[in-house]
Amino acid sequence: MLLKDKKVAIIGAGPVGLTMAKLLQQNGVDVTVYERDLNAQTRISGGTLDLHKGLGQEALKQAGLLEDYFDKALPMGRTVADSQGNILFSKTTIEEERYDNPEINRNDLRLLLLNSLKSDTVVWNSKFTNLKTDNEKWILEFENGVIATADFVIGANGGMSKARKFITPATIEYTGTLMIQGEVLCPETSCAKFNKLCNGAILMTSGKEGLLVANPKNGKVLSYNVIFKSPDEFIRNDEVFESTDGIRKYLFNRFSEWDKCYKELFEATSSFVLWPTRKISLDDQWKKERPLPITLLGDAAHIMPPFAGQGANIGLLDALILSNNLTNGKFETIEEAISDYEQKMFVYATQAQFETAVNEAAMQSPDFSFLKFYR
Repeated sequence: MLLKDKKVAIIGAGPVGLTMAKLLQQNGVDVTVYERDLNAQTRISGGTLDLHKGLGQEALKQAGLLEDYFDKALPMGRTVADSQGNILFSKTTIEEERYDNPEINRNDLRLLLLNSLKSDTVVWNSKFTNLKTDNEKWILEFENGVIATADFVIGANGGMSKARKFITPATIEYTGTLMIQGEVLCPETSCAKFNKLCNGAILMTSGKEGLLVANPKNGKVLSYNVIFKSPDEFIRNDEVFESTDGIRKYLFNRFSEWDKCYKELFEATSSFVLWPTRKISLDDQWKKERPLPITLLGDAAHIMPPFAGQGANIGLLDALILSNNLTNGKFETIEEAISDYEQKMFVYATQAQFETAVNEAAMQSPDFSFLKFYR
């Protein structure tokens, strides 16, 4: 096997990095994951993930975790409402759709993957800072002063990954959309009218002021995203976005003509996170010659906005293809296995980015409506 007696270091304990670790570990590979979070209990914010057939689900199936995913994930319907809180469309999930693409909380997915690994696989509180070579080994440096060595490095630590510079000069590009992510504790009481409008389904609302997508069943919280073209205030780093109260006031003003149930939602929000949407374009700038085996997976390779639901799924497909290449005996060298994976990834990830860009452009249109997806 290509990785016999080799040490593999994966940077990043997100879904992609942990899935890659599982797929390698079950084939007897010596793999260690380095993660900046303090420990396994560190909470991950963000919306739920839905894993698609043939993509994310296929990777979990090969990892022997698909049934565990189905046990923890929720099949969710869709509700489309207008800005005045009137329901325009409602769809429940029927039994035949139970396994299509159920939604899973990010923390639940992380624990599912962690529990499938050897207990010492992940090294926590390890923020990656630098990489260099010495005596035919990769030397990994971390902010806490720890030094590690590896024969093969896989960067799976997101769009701002510092490992990328060893492979490509590609940099982050902002796509022109701002997402304001909010979380509401105890939505049954703190924003009862809005929670009732959701009715246990993912709620989508669109208007000239922007879009709103909410999930009332994201673990123990209701999470939502408000989406619109980046305003001048944000581009100028206006202080309005520097505090929870400032963001709340901005939303009240921007959506002043929307029904009071949406304002109830903003008022009940305990925390906001700003996400200016980003991408990394894929091209032929990836270095063919590298001092030692190294590659990228997931957002570290091809971050894209979430408007086609492709990011996590494409990243898990990365892990599936690369792990198979490294363990199926079809390649003579690690470098050949990496090159084959990267050439395939360029094709399907570029297509996913294209689909995402088409959706993003449509969503920025003043006459965009979620109804077009369902009628």
